[in-house]
Amino acid sequence: MNYNWNWGVFLSETPSGGTTYLAWLFEGLQWTVMLSLSAWLIALLVGFVIGVLRTVPHRGWSTLATAYVEIFRNIPLLVQLFLWYFVMPELLPEAWGMAFKQSHPLTQQFLAAMVCLGLFTAARVAEQVRAGIESLPKGQWAAGQALGFTLPQIYRYVLVPMAARIVVPPLTSEFLNIFKNSAVATTIGLIELSRQAQQLVDYTAQPYEAFIAVTVLYLAINVVVMFLMRRLEQRTRVPGFIGGGQ
Repeated sequence: MNYNWNWGVFLSETPSGGTTYLAWLFEGLQWTVMLSLSAWLIALLVGFVIGVLRTVPHRGWSTLATAYVEIFRNIPLLVQLFLWYFVMPELLPEAWGMAFKQSHPLTQQFLAAMVCLGLFTAARVAEQVRAGIESLPKGQWAAGQALGFTLPQIYRYVLVPMAARIVVPPLTSEFLNIFKNSAVATTIGLIELSRQAQQLVDYTAQPYEAFIAVTVLYLAINVVVMFLMRRLEQRTRVPGFIGGGQ
């Protein structure tokens, strides 16, 4: 292969000056982490609410929650991102839409990507939560009723705390996916990690070095997430349930 490897390119100064290509990659890494963590908070909050509503004995709430899951799971993520970035500002009240469109481009891109990733992942989290609640023995529901708990209290004190522990292992995969899915934000111009790699290639014509470095950074993120989630799983596991042993 006739290719001129140049690992020193990362320490070269960028055309704008004052920084290096390596600093570009770390800036992209920072945006990736910020976007992913922000979207994950939305996904957890909305996902748990939707997951619980899917299991309540109320047909109306259950139907609405099911519709949410089906809509967000069946529309491609890239299409959803374009809808949030290009279409939603036109559908908002005029004052809100103008405020969004007049804000800094990075703010627009970040907010659109954060909401899109968060609500898309929430549909997947909701399915994990629903499965966790439905996997619990029926006796737990009956025990809550025997104690005189109301329906919200049964979910708050009995079902959700146990289900949350059960679904930690599958939620690890969703947490990892949100970091990988954040790369779609490059299509609307957000300077996350993959976008910075593309810019590095455009300016230096060193694609192998750029994308090998990006691969290593994504792997490093995955290793850290796996380690933290494994520790959380060990601290919250329940004997006799998923990952809990005997």
